[in-house]
Amino acid sequence: MKLKALALSIALAAGVFAANAQTTYKGNDVFVGVGGGIISTYNQGFNTPAFYGNIMVGKYINTIWGVRAVIGGPFQTLDARNGNAQNYGTMGTIYSKKNKVFGELNVDAMLNISNIFAKDLAKFDVYVFAGPTMNLSSAGTEFVANNTFMDASVALPVQEANGLKARFGATAGLGLGYNITDGFELALEGRFGVTPSVFGDASQYRKAEGTGRLTLNAIWTIGGKHGKFARAAMAAAAAGYLSKEAADALAREYAAKNPKIVEKVVEKEVIKEVEKYINKEIPASTAVFFDINRAVLSQKDKARLQLYADDIKNVDTQFVVAGYADKKTGSAKRNMTLSEQRAKAVYDYLISLGVPASKLECTANGGVDPIFFNNDVLSRTVIIKPKN
Repeated sequence: MKLKALALSIALAAGVFAANAQTTYKGNDVFVGVGGGIISTYNQGFNTPAFYGNIMVGKYINTIWGVRAVIGGPFQTLDARNGNAQNYGTMGTIYSKKNKVFGELNVDAMLNISNIFAKDLAKFDVYVFAGPTMNLSSAGTEFVANNTFMDASVALPVQEANGLKARFGATAGLGLGYNITDGFELALEGRFGVTPSVFGDASQYRKAEGTGRLTLNAIWTIGGKHGKFARAAMAAAAAGYLSKEAADALAREYAAKNPKIVEKVVEKEVIKEVEKYINKEIPASTAVFFDINRAVLSQKDKARLQLYADDIKNVDTQFVVAGYADKKTGSAKRNMTLSEQRAKAVYDYLISLGVPASKLECTANGGVDPIFFNNDVLSRTVIIKPKN
């Protein structure tokens, strides 16, 4: 048992250290999202906004840090303004392009600022993100080949260019999310990036053109978001020491009782609690006795069951609630009904005391021969025992 407790301690410590002290743990770690908004190219100023949409998939490394990939597009616009674009063709016309098709891939590292300070699940998420980006589009434009004044400081004639071209740069941004449920969030994001222009040499800022995006995203966290203790409890579940249901119940109970405990205390308290949980002896069987032809619990029975319920709530074992009747009293049909009623009375009362229904199995055995001391009266009973 000591070796088991040691292994559990290591598993829990790894889990708790990965989660930050005063933050929340994202249940399954994985999230997906979709959103839409606008994008505007920035040169001397912002150009006419174009439609922008994105889809994303990501993973929370811990409660503060996450990573994600975001695919976006499909349009950008370059206006014919002074300082925005080069001359087009031999007539000196300023180049412009509305809704040029492009696609981009952003890889973001995310930092959740709210989770640094939140005592438990934060209703609002404030987060920042940054990372590399790649956009893909047609080559766009290029300087006229026979132009002898290839000086980027002056407006030069350009012409359409063929083929596809990938361009690389970086983006960063800020997000504000609202958690509608534990698993669903709406987030408003602003992202600014710098890459070579998708419009090619026609853009005055062809080598490093800024783009700004504003999107509203719907984000679903698979498995939902849990309290700060969930990571440690889930580590115990993954190690096989607790069932998933028991781990989740333990995590929620601690999160409700201890919202202000910091990391070191969280680590020690959760490890101590789970070790106590797995080392706890399974309560022995107990019995409740009834008067003849009765299925009503007395106050003494209720007191005994209350103590027993406290013992079995936090034990990762199922229990059988088995009803019996005195075979020598009443018909077989009546005894079966009576044993069902007795078992149901005990079953319902245990659930009312907080014992999960998943831990209990209710059975009826009808009238039986004497169970205890060859005494028929003692067969009017309900026996609660661990399930084999």
